[in-house]
Amino acid sequence: MIRVVIADDHPIVRAGLKALFSIEPDIEVVAEAATPQEALEASVRENPDVVLMDLQFGSGETTTGAGATRTIRALDAAPYVLVLTNYDSDADILGAVEAGASGYLLKDAPPHELINAVRAAAAGESALAPVIASRLMNRMREPRVSLSSREIEVLEQVGAGRTNQEIAGTLFISETTVKSHLAHIFSKLDVASRTAAVSVARQQGILR
Repeated sequence: MIRVVIADDHPIVRAGLKALFSIEPDIEVVAEAATPQEALEASVRENPDVVLMDLQFGSGETTTGAGATRTIRALDAAPYVLVLTNYDSDADILGAVEAGASGYLLKDAPPHELINAVRAAAAGESALAPVIASRLMNRMREPRVSLSSREIEVLEQVGAGRTNQEIAGTLFISETTVKSHLAHIFSKLDVASRTAAVSVARQQGILR
């Protein structure tokens, strides 16, 4: 039996997923979580095989699904984490994969695809939606626009209108490091300003 924890801040989404899995003889939902902290607690308490993780929770949450994924994957006898979200930007995909997610699906995936992905994740296999796999392959083929996860974090902060000093404080790095990241970003995106960098990154799907 595959033991699953559903982590999503929308009750109707959790109810729908629970109903979907209830008709599968080999999948059992052992807990639901409305916050990243609840997902972590359920992972410790229930010893699940797979945690189905959304990426964005309520506005009051400081921890993202990627952050919770990283924490859960660091546990002893850690469960596998399968991301199920609405977001498909490069920043979201890379952040989740680098945090240790075994798979990444979008919420408009067909039910059978999600069920197969849960089984694959439980078996220790990768489970990427075709569109996500395609995006990752495109990144590998186009190194010119391949930003690191830290560069994407910096660019997200720029897109939110933060200064170098504010970015440094948020990411716990020095202003000099922020400027270095920006220089690399400008070079990779072939732009000369912060505004242009954000615009190009959004056009190319690097930023949401």
